[in-house]
Amino acid sequence: MTPTPHNSAKKGEIAKTVLMPGDPLRAKYIAENFLENPVCFNQIRNMLGYTGTYNGKQISVMGGGMGMPSVGIYSYELFNFYDVDNIIRIGSMGAYADSIQLGDLVMAIAASTDSNYVSTFGIPGTYAPAASYGLLRTAVETAEKLGVKTVVGNVLSTDVFYADDPEFNAKWKKMGVLGCEMEAAAFYMNAARAGKNALCMFTVSDHLFRDEHLSAEARQTGFHDMMKVALEAFAK
Repeated sequence: MTPTPHNSAKKGEIAKTVLMPGDPLRAKYIAENFLENPVCFNQIRNMLGYTGTYNGKQISVMGGGMGMPSVGIYSYELFNFYDVDNIIRIGSMGAYADSIQLGDLVMAIAASTDSNYVSTFGIPGTYAPAASYGLLRTAVETAEKLGVKTVVGNVLSTDVFYADDPEFNAKWKKMGVLGCEMEAAAFYMNAARAGKNALCMFTVSDHLFRDEHLSAEARQTGFHDMMKVALEAFAK
């Protein structure tokens, strides 16, 4: 019997460090193009997961889906049922900041949110979801060594892809938020509660104030700088 109904992996089949893109096909692409001897450990709901090695170090990669309800389930199970210590989200985001360009690598030191996800923890105040500093420092140093432009700051994890308020994005931009995505806050809260580590890094796929966009194909296969930084930083 496997630990959860969402993951067919048995104990020991998932590495201590997991890279988690949202798109399961991006997980498949990473496994097939970057890992040595990858083995698929999950196909339930087509949320593909693989374990292989990179430079001799065992590492796993698994899709997490879109939005905090989806990644909340998968990250919770990895931390609590599969003894995973580190999850590094490698995703896409829409930029707000004028200085950010398509393809830039953004690392989230913190994740503001409009989600009610935090209410499940019963905290008597406003909780600030933040990255694990050790992972963040390692990733930034690795990006610098590889010559990859990196921007570090606050991002927005939103529950709403199509906001009804036409000023929604502008209001967050005024507060210095770099851009928006839909998962980081849940990763950071689940990691904090489990006493584990999480970092979210993103390739800018859209600029929401300049109407600039990467193609769907580029989103799936073209995030090589981010993938290389993640693997070089955490498969060692």
